[in-house]
Amino acid sequence: MLSLRSLEQLNFDNSYARMPEEWFQRTRPLPLKDTHLISFNARVAQRIDLDPCQVNPDQLARYFGGHEALPGSSSLAMKYTGHQFGQYNPHLGDGRGVLLGEVLNQKGERWDLHLKGAGQTAFSRFADGRAVLRSSIREYLASEAMYGLGVPTTEALCLIGSEEYTSRLGMEPCAMLCRLTRCHIRFGHFEWLYYSKRHDELKQLADYVIQRYFPDCQAHENPYISMYQQVQTQTAYLVALWQAYGFVHGVLNTDNMSILGETFDYGPFTFMDHYEKDHIANKNDDAGRYAFSRQPNIVHWNLACLAQTLLPLVDRASLEETLETFPQEFEKQLLQRRKVRIGLQASHVNDADLIDRLWTLFAKHRTDINRFFSDLTDQQYPLNLSQSLDQHTQKEPVAWQQWLNDYQQRITLEASSPPMRKQQMRAVNPRFILRNYMAEEAIREATQGDYRLVNQLLSVLRNPHEQHTELNHYQDAPPDWAAAICLTCSS
Repeated sequence: MLSLRSLEQLNFDNSYARMPEEWFQRTRPLPLKDTHLISFNARVAQRIDLDPCQVNPDQLARYFGGHEALPGSSSLAMKYTGHQFGQYNPHLGDGRGVLLGEVLNQKGERWDLHLKGAGQTAFSRFADGRAVLRSSIREYLASEAMYGLGVPTTEALCLIGSEEYTSRLGMEPCAMLCRLTRCHIRFGHFEWLYYSKRHDELKQLADYVIQRYFPDCQAHENPYISMYQQVQTQTAYLVALWQAYGFVHGVLNTDNMSILGETFDYGPFTFMDHYEKDHIANKNDDAGRYAFSRQPNIVHWNLACLAQTLLPLVDRASLEETLETFPQEFEKQLLQRRKVRIGLQASHVNDADLIDRLWTLFAKHRTDINRFFSDLTDQQYPLNLSQSLDQHTQKEPVAWQQWLNDYQQRITLEASSPPMRKQQMRAVNPRFILRNYMAEEAIREATQGDYRLVNQLLSVLRNPHEQHTELNHYQDAPPDWAAAICLTCSS
């Protein structure tokens, strides 16, 4: 039986802090003024054996507001580089974040504790190193929403508010977010060592990553190509889930790509209210480089950047051969993710065509796909347009009814009973999904000092497949004003 601990008893073992000193800057968070707890995630606390009953708001505000170092921590800001909007930038690093340390839990898992909004570091350039309340709430809620959907993601332990302000969209309140993940190493870590011609250190980083995250690769004839193959597979799985749920990351620079294939560094993300193939979430993205439909290709491009960095360790032919398999791996994963959303577990010859026709209808009619799938899950068979699906299909009823007829015929080939299929579909089709207007409402209330909606949404997004009576209106179509929400890199 595992024993839970207090904050002062966490088992730190800071392996990255034992790496070459040139890889980071040892630094302490710059405390915010008059910090207070906004929200604490008891579910995430269990990752690090932290007992929620042994922490209090003042403790959390003190340790994660930058006022006091956790016993055993060894805070540092990581150096990395990356391609930003297609251009290599050698001047990157943790400009507003500090890795507090690594907690080794009783299961043998190693979890990074990272404080975002912790003030200036050597890599801040001309920025103040702060995070504002608005963007911190968005990341806090988004990471829990991804967890609830089963999408690989960083997580968040707590959100700390303050009475300190900084200039963004006018003067805005500052906040700090304590982020948890098994890995803060990005594609950009490898790019820095490769482009600065530190190839011995590049090998050292790769060895560290293999030992810590991909230990089974050590038995491979060339562990580095085996590592790369696993990174690519996990990344293909991730982007397939994004496409299946209509998620737009917004800023898929290589420095925002996790080596573990997790959703990382939330900025102007969007779960689309209406399916729009070329939706651009980030209004700073004038050319639409990171539009929804381009995400798979951009991720492939980013994987090519990572492959380039491994040339001192792996022959070019092996890397190119692996890289060429990404589109097929992605398409296979995407088809599977889409199939389970309509309750298909078995494989049949016309499945891809059935799925393609559905997504063609989505694109033509700008369907709210997540509400469609939730409503489809609750339908009685046989399906017809007079049921609640009518709100999604009224623009072209003949085409929709033809698809429904073919879908019902396909369903008869499944082994599962209707109740079992409904249960399977509900597990992947949430009643609630984090829409921009929901985050915006929570931000507006929090700016006025009311954090209830932040915490209510956290609970809903953690269990998005269940009913949440007091917030059931968030299952409805988004209000008209939601279309006017504008997101930028500062989001």
